[in-house]
This record gives sequence, structure tokens and C-alpha cells, in this order.
Amino acid sequence: MGKKVLIISSSPRKGGNSDILCDATLKGAIEAGHEAEKIFLRDKKINYCTGCRFCNTNDYTKCSQQDDINELMDKMENSDVIIFSTPIYFYSISGQMKTFIDRMCSRYTHLSNKEFYYIMTAADSSQSAIQFALGEFNGLMACLENPIEKGYLFAGGVWQKGEVESTRYIQQAYELGKNI
Repeated sequence: MGKKVLIISSSPRKGGNSDILCDATLKGAIEAGHEAEKIFLRDKKINYCTGCRFCNTNDYTKCSQQDDINELMDKMENSDVIIFSTPIYFYSISGQMKTFIDRMCSRYTHLSNKEFYYIMTAADSSQSAIQFALGEFNGLMACLENPIEKGYLFAGGVWQKGEVESTRYIQQAYELGKNI
């Protein structure tokens, strides 16, 4: 039986390198028989967390803000596998991904026993380029109940939009989706 896979792309540009890898991962997951969906954060309205603690006083079931976070949290709660994708900017995750993670505060306690993967792209090709990004994801994982980190794909040495298409990373992304 297939799994429910949710890919969350935080690239600020459609057709950017990390977004292209999301599409290849999506294709692999669907071909493997999984139910898979890609969410493009750029298309969603996600405000900054205001620290109002409304979620804390409501058993972490909802947020006081009226934006797209509750829809996204519903999708995450109903998924078996969550894939976070981000371009690396100044050696960390994108601002869109950070804002999204901060807003997960409203219902993070509902994300138990999920499998997680990360897709990251960077102009810098050294493994050290993703050190701080992995730290951001590790911080989130430390707050979840029994997260299952399955791995990551790092596509280094790609900067210009679409540059990743002529690399081995496309096949690796496809295989990531296929092997979930």
C-alpha cells in the first residue's frame, strides 16, 4: 500500500533548481504507487508568527491568524512522509521555509511518527554549505514526537535557474521519490 507523501517547496521562484528537484521526486513517488502532492509555499499566504500563544491555550489545534497555515498543517497531519525543499541562501534555509516552520508552532504536537526528507540546492558545492540548514531542520525535529529522518538530497554547484536539469541530481531526486 502506498504512502501519502507531501512535498513542500520553499523556493521563491517557480522552476528554480530546488523546485525542479521537487517535481522529479513527485514523479518518482507517484510512479512508485504513492499518493503524492507538492505544495509551493510561494502560492500560499503564510504570515509571521506573532507569539500570541493562542495555539498554546487551545491545545495546539489552531492558530489565531486567518491565512493558509491550517490548510497546510491539515495536509501535514494527514501525510506519512513530508519532504521539505529549500534553496540555500547564505548557508541556511530560505526565509519562506523558516516562516513556515515558525508557524508550525500552532500544531506541531500533531506531527508524530512522520518520515522526513530534505531537498536542498546551493551554488556552493561543498557539503559544509548545508550545515546550518540541517541545523534548522534538526531544531524542528527535536520538537516533534518520534520523527523519522530518512535522509536528504543535496544538489550543490547549481545557481542559475534550471541549471540542475543537466546534472545527476534529477535522477537522484526521482530515485528519492521512487524509494520512499
